[in-house]
Amino acid sequence: MRIAFLGTPDFALPILEACLRAGYVALVVAQPDRPVGRSGKPQPPAAAKWAREHGVRLEQPEKVKQGRLADLLASASPDVAVVAAYGRILPPDALAVPRYGCLNVHASLLPELRGAAPAQWSIARGLSETGVTIMQMDEGLDTGDIRLQARLSIAADETGETLLAKLGEVGARSLTEALVLLERGQLPRTRQDPARATLAPMLTRDDGRVDFGRPALACDQRRRGFTPWPGAWTTLGGAVLKVHAAQVVAGPRPQASSDLRPQATSDLRPQPSDLRLEGSEPSGARPPGEILRADDAGIDVACAGSVWRLLELQLEGKKRLAAGPFLQGTRLQPGDRLGT
Repeated sequence: MRIAFLGTPDFALPILEACLRAGYVALVVAQPDRPVGRSGKPQPPAAAKWAREHGVRLEQPEKVKQGRLADLLASASPDVAVVAAYGRILPPDALAVPRYGCLNVHASLLPELRGAAPAQWSIARGLSETGVTIMQMDEGLDTGDIRLQARLSIAADETGETLLAKLGEVGARSLTEALVLLERGQLPRTRQDPARATLAPMLTRDDGRVDFGRPALACDQRRRGFTPWPGAWTTLGGAVLKVHAAQVVAGPRPQASSDLRPQATSDLRPQPSDLRLEGSEPSGARPPGEILRADDAGIDVACAGSVWRLLELQLEGKKRLAAGPFLQGTRLQPGDRLGT
């Protein structure tokens, strides 16, 4: 089976390897090299590096419409195109080129979490399970028919980075199975239920801004989900303060939300007995973002009916530090507020 592969980041690599084992990879299409780091020097994405290392034809078009991508695919005569985090919507003429169409390896259990950042949002929204969908691509945003799915539990300490790595491996195994069944004409095909669809939009830097008006658990879920980028950050004295490590020490556990809107705090109002754990001070009616306690064990911050303990922090222009050393270099103390 001749395969054209379209993908860009590290998530794509185990899936590329699966394509290599399953057939002949005639073409790899990745996004163009982009500036990386402080130097701003353009660097090739992971899939482009893989193609060069394996001697596979590589194309990195700046534009994909007006027949550009369709012509590239046609030149490779693929039986199927496999897409994994390519980062661009394929135009209809490109979708029509391969004999078996285009299969997308999507990091969620569609129709949940359609969009660019499904793994990150699954953690940020407090889901306990996600997975991978092999989808027959159409012109919509992750709206095509489901061909195969595999489930994966989300660990309590999962981050967006670690979950994507796991889902890449699950996606590789699922794709291998799907390609075998596809060639035999035995790959199932099921329409998505649009009534169950949710969105996982592309992340922005502002998604990482901590809203202390949320419950502490929701703040921590977003911190983990948005690691490594945009991370969790707030402000202290006008400077950006990154929260690298934290834990919930007091408060109720909100249920996973069914969409991306913040949960109403009125639904999460705790009883007084729920608010003290592990020596923390209860937040009570303290303003969100107020420091309740600050010592070597951590910096306890008031959230919605709960307490969030900050364990590792990094002030703009400074090194990443544990709470104790961080406090030695600042005048942060109980009663101060973050995010103002």
